[in-house]
Amino acid sequence: MSENTQLLEAVRKEAKPGLWSRGVSLARDGAVALQSRTALEIELRVKVAGRAVAFTVVLYPGDEAWECDCPSPVDPCEHVVAAAISLDKAEKQDAPLEAVAERWSRVVYRFTRVEGGLQLHRVLAHADGTEEPLEDLTGRIAKPQGGVTLQVEQVDLVMERLLERRTRGPLLAEKLDALLRALEPARNVLLDGRPVAVSSEVLPPRAKVEDRGQQWVITITRDPRITEVVSPGVALTAESLVRLGETAMTGAWLQHLPLVRTYSPEQLGELSAKILPELARRMPVDMKSRRLPALDRDLKPRILLELNQLTQGLSVLPTLVYGAPPSVRIDNGRMVYLRGAVPLRDEAAEQKLLHQLRDELNLVPGRRLTVQGPEMMRFADKLRKFRGDLGGDAAGIVSPDMRLKPSLRVEGGASGAGVPEVRFTLEFEVEGGKGGARTVDAAAVVRAWTEGLGLVPLDGGGWAPLPRAWLDKNGQRVADLLAARQADGRVANHALPELTQLCESLDQPPPPGLDRLAPLVEGFEKLPPPVLPAELNATLRAYQQQGVSWLSFLKGAGLGGILADDMGLGKTLQTICILGPKSLVVCPTSVLPNWVAELQRFRPSLKVCVYHGPGRKLDPTADITLTTYALLRLDAPVLGAPTWEAVVLDEAQAIKNPESQVSRAAFGLKANLRLALSGTPLENRLDELWSLMHFTNPGLLGGRRQFEEKTAQPIADGKPGAAEGLRRRIRPFILRRLKKDVAPELPPRTDSVMHVQLDERERSVYDAVMAATRAEVVALLNEGGSVLKALEALLRLRQAACHSALVPGQHAKTSSKVQTLVDALETAVSEGHKALVFSQWTSLLDLIEPGLKEAGIGFERLDGATANRGEVTSRFQGQDGAPVLLMSLKAGGTGLNLTAADHVFLMDPWWNPAVEAQAADRAHRIGQERPVMVYRLVSQGTVEEKILGLQEKKRALFEAALSEASGAAAITREDLLQLFA
Repeated sequence: MSENTQLLEAVRKEAKPGLWSRGVSLARDGAVALQSRTALEIELRVKVAGRAVAFTVVLYPGDEAWECDCPSPVDPCEHVVAAAISLDKAEKQDAPLEAVAERWSRVVYRFTRVEGGLQLHRVLAHADGTEEPLEDLTGRIAKPQGGVTLQVEQVDLVMERLLERRTRGPLLAEKLDALLRALEPARNVLLDGRPVAVSSEVLPPRAKVEDRGQQWVITITRDPRITEVVSPGVALTAESLVRLGETAMTGAWLQHLPLVRTYSPEQLGELSAKILPELARRMPVDMKSRRLPALDRDLKPRILLELNQLTQGLSVLPTLVYGAPPSVRIDNGRMVYLRGAVPLRDEAAEQKLLHQLRDELNLVPGRRLTVQGPEMMRFADKLRKFRGDLGGDAAGIVSPDMRLKPSLRVEGGASGAGVPEVRFTLEFEVEGGKGGARTVDAAAVVRAWTEGLGLVPLDGGGWAPLPRAWLDKNGQRVADLLAARQADGRVANHALPELTQLCESLDQPPPPGLDRLAPLVEGFEKLPPPVLPAELNATLRAYQQQGVSWLSFLKGAGLGGILADDMGLGKTLQTICILGPKSLVVCPTSVLPNWVAELQRFRPSLKVCVYHGPGRKLDPTADITLTTYALLRLDAPVLGAPTWEAVVLDEAQAIKNPESQVSRAAFGLKANLRLALSGTPLENRLDELWSLMHFTNPGLLGGRRQFEEKTAQPIADGKPGAAEGLRRRIRPFILRRLKKDVAPELPPRTDSVMHVQLDERERSVYDAVMAATRAEVVALLNEGGSVLKALEALLRLRQAACHSALVPGQHAKTSSKVQTLVDALETAVSEGHKALVFSQWTSLLDLIEPGLKEAGIGFERLDGATANRGEVTSRFQGQDGAPVLLMSLKAGGTGLNLTAADHVFLMDPWWNPAVEAQAADRAHRIGQERPVMVYRLVSQGTVEEKILGLQEKKRALFEAALSEASGAAAITREDLLQLFA
């Protein structure tokens, strides 16, 4: 029985008799036509009498599932019945189901350029290929046969209302804007006869900030994707019409660009605190300057009172500052830079503090006051009521007879699921002084301690000296516990061992329920064998069973973790074993079909909801909900509303930048189990690891700034013990096994370098680019520029080493590297091998294609523009598939299983070995039966040869955090300068 017949039987079983009969009638009357189909889904349109817009039905034969966009509360509806019957009938009669374009006329929107902008005309495109102008869609639909012969979409009805009043000449900007918004979902839009999409994106200009001597220059230019401005406020990109943003600045035709503004050193405060943040809110900003400080949006203003003891009095100097220690000082409304980051000024908060300082102490920032005798005592009394920060050698005069004593209260036990739920309250009791019993919250004490203050303000007025000796011993532990404490006082389970040590320091019993976390303390040496799902269709290897045991413990203990097994060891399968109802899996779009297939293969009893596509909605009855990182960012409120039993981030390096929108959306998800899957949890910087751990176990590594200062920088500096301290802390929450250790049966993998000799013309182009780039990068680094920004500046040089045609202004049919690749592929294919070819640049893949065609080598291609990724990989994996698959690193470097290939060619080596390792592991993974050859094509006498050495630096950083290496040597300016030696 075919999948279509099985689907029809499932629909027949579920359908109510009346709906089944209506569906039969619709199918008999020819109401169903095919819109599109892929390997996983078939989209059909069902036209119903009396309704202008046909319903959309999507069938999933492999899953025996369906959906319809009609409002019927009954499932399946008659439209699903009609679609399933028509699809099965077409298969049995071996006659393809008639396509929409072959049956119905459709509305086509034709934009044409005219002087001053665009005009729009509608035409009806008939199934026979002819066209006729369309003036009145409503009247056409009202005709007896109009609704039967027309394919009308909702967008057509909206456009009918917008086009009621005809206009002559070019469309006005406001009218065109409304039309383009309406046409965003339209399928049939043309510009001068060429199909285009209408993008929902609004393209703002771009700003670049550069150093020029002691000054800064901001240059605002058009977005590079724009090929032409076709109407006021509307541009054409490669394939889309798109609306322009910030036209008041740029001009409706971008005629004001480029805009160039120069700023002097005296304008540093205004530039950093006002101009650049405002630009960043309105457009992308490319920060090329190496002299502008970072912007910290979290810094708040405060009054700092410096108290100094004089021979016969007290000297007081108030200042309005940001940061602790102060990073900037505000003098007469102007910002004076001191050190570190620059704040985003809050002038309203500043004014509030200034009024408070004047009203309560009669002081003005920057003016020193000296008080003596009785006046000094009265002033000290005022200071007890003023809630500001005190410094200087006389700060202790405020509260000379007070002491703070820590008081810890722990309560709680186990939840209904047996998971520990422990709450703690830490306060500091005030001993001595007047005013009765008082306490200070631990957060205020720790904040004052970390800021280097000697006093902490008390509720009701006054200050007390900090218990510095106790804080020097326990302050960091308390800070970590506070970071791991939730709003209701419950402490994250990963922090319970730290809470136990705090209890011991105060001679208190340990927290209740700690016995359930024994494996966390004992290093997971006594984990019980896993209890596998009864319906699991898989036999686990020993290391996979161990991984499931670890995951099961995390789930039962309310902990999060990072499963960082080497690529190809079955992270997906191990995770599937512990997933249950109300689980959310977020993955790259390219991996979504793989998750659907793996769940169907290994645990078919689980109900899966694929939250994807234009009609997406959450299914509250689904066991597993699958979605993508793009939708997590776009639909964060929807996905963040439920409390999930488990949230899994696959290829979790997608949240390596903690400031990105997708990372913030992931941090906002609510779940009892948070799991990150990534073979490369750390690629470039240690704060990538912090981001993943902040998702899985918030608070474990403290705040981001604290982690940078206390952990990342000491490791980068090679400080003894720093890397081991990080490993010890994260070891219970990260599981990593290497192929060589747990899968010795894998065939060998051989890595080698294919050296390419540039011809005379290529060498001259490369040398010219080298001369220009050397001067640019050396100047950049000598001025204190960012290492990573300097690496980005090498782009043109690397491209020149691959193909001269990648260099602006150069033209070449082929290159020595491409020819070397084609020759190697001819040999490999003739010997029965299949190969993956990776490049970071799709433009280089474009240049490889002609060489393959000329050599008669069949190929597939997978990059960011590939819509049917599942079909492409399935064809390649098939026995009769093309022998070569061209892939971009971004689209094909993660999550795909391509074991049909046993040769891998890396066209453009780069300094990050983790990216190359991911690419090679598409082929070298479980399921591969042949030895795998990995070739790096390196042009001799170019920067590519020296880049291979930089890869070892990056491996050192990874090893320092996750294995037993002693330290991580950062990539330095000296390293980069060596590239040009």
